[in-house]
Amino acid sequence: MRRYERLEHIRRMDPYRQATEIYRLSSAYEFPWDYTRALELALYRTYAVPRIGRLLAETAELTDRTQKRYDDTVLLLDAIVEHGFGSAQARTAVRRINRMHRSYDIPDDDMRYVLCTFVVIPRRWIDAYGWRRLSQHEIVASTVHYRTLGRHMGIKDVPRSYEEFESCLDAYEEAHFGWDEGARRVSDATLGLMASWYPRPLAPVLRTATLALLDEPLLHAFRYTPPSAATRAWVRRALRLRGRAVRLLPPRGAPHFARQNQEIRSYPDGYRLADLGTRPVPGLRGCPVRRPD
Repeated sequence: MRRYERLEHIRRMDPYRQATEIYRLSSAYEFPWDYTRALELALYRTYAVPRIGRLLAETAELTDRTQKRYDDTVLLLDAIVEHGFGSAQARTAVRRINRMHRSYDIPDDDMRYVLCTFVVIPRRWIDAYGWRRLSQHEIVASTVHYRTLGRHMGIKDVPRSYEEFESCLDAYEEAHFGWDEGARRVSDATLGLMASWYPRPLAPVLRTATLALLDEPLLHAFRYTPPSAATRAWVRRALRLRGRAVRLLPPRGAPHFARQNQEIRSYPDGYRLADLGTRPVPGLRGCPVRRPD
């Protein structure tokens, strides 16, 4: 397969009727690493809305059980992408997501904003750091995929186009980003989790590199000292060089789903979708749905 052959195939597909199929090709074949990083950043941004960050701090899901909450979120969203909305796996994942959210009084505005981050942040990340920019077909397909997820989650007034998603995200962040002590604890725990995936001596470097990727509103909301301009330029240049290097490699022949990422660590013996999002039960091991070798 030639480097751009899959993109040519995507452009022959219908981004409305085949939205999830296109999104799967884009996220599991073309940009698996970039989508993982971008969706991490998308979820991280939501903590800067004090109402969201405070709730996450009060539940302790992202301070005391950071790795499990990360894993459960990734695995539930990944099941929908891998199997499609009509599958039993996706229906189970959506039920688990809805049950988790029903446990708390979450305003529709916040739910809509989180959905917006899933659409907008990956496009911005890939256009900045990917080996190519997203095509219009991929942008439309991602929009339709997450509109469908929003419908299954019962979110009201979901934006209809990518441009509406982007406008909604930007306006919401401008109006709602702000300081909250609990949100800062959630942010620190998340940064610590990301550093824990790599050798301990690299932790300070990784924290600085992550902060270098945050924009001024995020840094201000969490009251982080901004990295130097030179550090920010170096980190972003390194990511752009990575994208150029990937462009020179052969295209991926097999899909790489988020469940295969080395960052997923809570279920070495496998997992069941119906059990995700629950608090860990001492002594519970092997589940029927297993991660591939």
